[in-house]
Amino acid sequence: MSASYLWQDGTLRSWLLTRDHKRIALLYLGSITAFFALGGIGAALIRLQLLEPAGTILSDATYNRVFTMHGVVMVWLFLVPSIPVTLGNFLVPLMLGARDLAFPRLNLVSWYLFVASGLLVLYGLFRGGLETGWTFYTPLSSDYSEGRVLPVVLGIFLNGFSSIATGVNFIVSIHQLRAPGMTWYRLPLMLWALYATSIIFVLATPVLGITLLLLAFERLFRVGVFDPTLGGDPLLFQQMFWFYSHPAVYIMILPGMGVVSEIVSTFCRKPVFGYRFVAWSSVSIAAIGFIVWGHHMFVAGESLYSAIVFSMFSFFVSVPSAIKVFNWLGTMHGGSIRLDAPMLYALGFIGLFTVGGLTGLFLASLAADVHLTQTYFVVAHFHYIMVGGMVSAYFGGLHYWWPKITGRMYPEIWGRLAAALIFFGFNLTFFPQFILGFEGMPRRYATYPAQFQVLNVLSSAGAGILAVAYVMPLVYFTWSLFRGARAPDNPWGATGLEWRTSSPPPVENFAETPVVTTDAYDYGDMDARTGVADAGGRHHV
Repeated sequence: MSASYLWQDGTLRSWLLTRDHKRIALLYLGSITAFFALGGIGAALIRLQLLEPAGTILSDATYNRVFTMHGVVMVWLFLVPSIPVTLGNFLVPLMLGARDLAFPRLNLVSWYLFVASGLLVLYGLFRGGLETGWTFYTPLSSDYSEGRVLPVVLGIFLNGFSSIATGVNFIVSIHQLRAPGMTWYRLPLMLWALYATSIIFVLATPVLGITLLLLAFERLFRVGVFDPTLGGDPLLFQQMFWFYSHPAVYIMILPGMGVVSEIVSTFCRKPVFGYRFVAWSSVSIAAIGFIVWGHHMFVAGESLYSAIVFSMFSFFVSVPSAIKVFNWLGTMHGGSIRLDAPMLYALGFIGLFTVGGLTGLFLASLAADVHLTQTYFVVAHFHYIMVGGMVSAYFGGLHYWWPKITGRMYPEIWGRLAAALIFFGFNLTFFPQFILGFEGMPRRYATYPAQFQVLNVLSSAGAGILAVAYVMPLVYFTWSLFRGARAPDNPWGATGLEWRTSSPPPVENFAETPVVTTDAYDYGDMDARTGVADAGGRHHV
């Protein structure tokens, strides 16, 4: 077996031209970490502005540019790609028992497209600014609007090609590169979630691409498509945009669900309760997600009958999501639960996602949505799902697979503290916003009536705690690279194929192709192969 993928050739050229999925995952990790930090700075400025009702820090126009920058960077350059391009890229071949993804060169091209799109987006955001919000609604993004709309729109258009390339690679790899004996019902649930996510990547992203291309065409050639002054229809933009962007919500959250399934099973030492239900619920979420886009337009002028249908489907999509939550709880019931950092993040995900999902039912209801739309209730709901849920799962996955990625252990006590602070800081930040929205405070305003100040101060204080908690993993992960204890091949006693190779893995992943003879999450087989866990709950291979 060759040397570790990290050290076989340490030159910059070898990294920039690599076709190794593991190195490409780390290139993505560095890129999205930088974008996450930039989006976080935008969030900090927003919360500083809202400490006082008069909002004395930023002008109204600058505030619009800042929340647009925050939304565009966080959604398109962090939340959408986060887990698939980092943990997904690293783990899919390892979980399949394969040497690499089906198309290694395409994988590297996808990273270059992602970086190029990010630089183009940042150019537009910082050279003139943008005041459209992350949705680019027309007429805000029409020809007479200020700011550099075209570079940002073209950057997101380019970003879509990166997503499609990743999706195609995952779909083909899961179909064609499974190890001998790995049937569909022996796949880890992480792979089911990434497969469903890839279907959305491939089918929905082209709709966003053509929408943004039409917007650019309209601005360049003055052909009326969305701009009402040219005879266009702004509601057409919303229909096309949300046809992609509601499934995109599941692009962001489905991989996190896969991560949580892996963590919950490992740290409860039980197979996932109702494996097939959890697997097919991922596919169901992806499928139903394509027919609920209209619930974003209840107050935009769609017909009452259309709104009723979209409301019904929006309630339907909660069913497979609820299946996952109940099955995770069923897995925990009677399990030997260990509250290490990955499990704390997984529990945080379940709690925050549940709150976000339940409040989504309010917005799926026609009567409630009329009152709550365009208020801070929507902001809170969105962040409970996307930031509270997805980012918790992302950090949980990083902690869970960090020993495999780097060959080093992180300091467990600091990991647990960061998980607790993120959960506390997040709730202090966003739960008051449910109350603000219910009481009628509109979102995207730089100033607000004095009656809302106390809740806004609480929210800003929580954002400060959250910022510290998000920085902590960066610090102790960096420390662990140089001072962390050497990680055993399988520090958690997990069952997946990725734990059957060394930490960190060699370039070829496995000395010989593994053969799968048991179902996923068979801990009886794991105990027979590795021995009984020690008092700390960890197996030594």
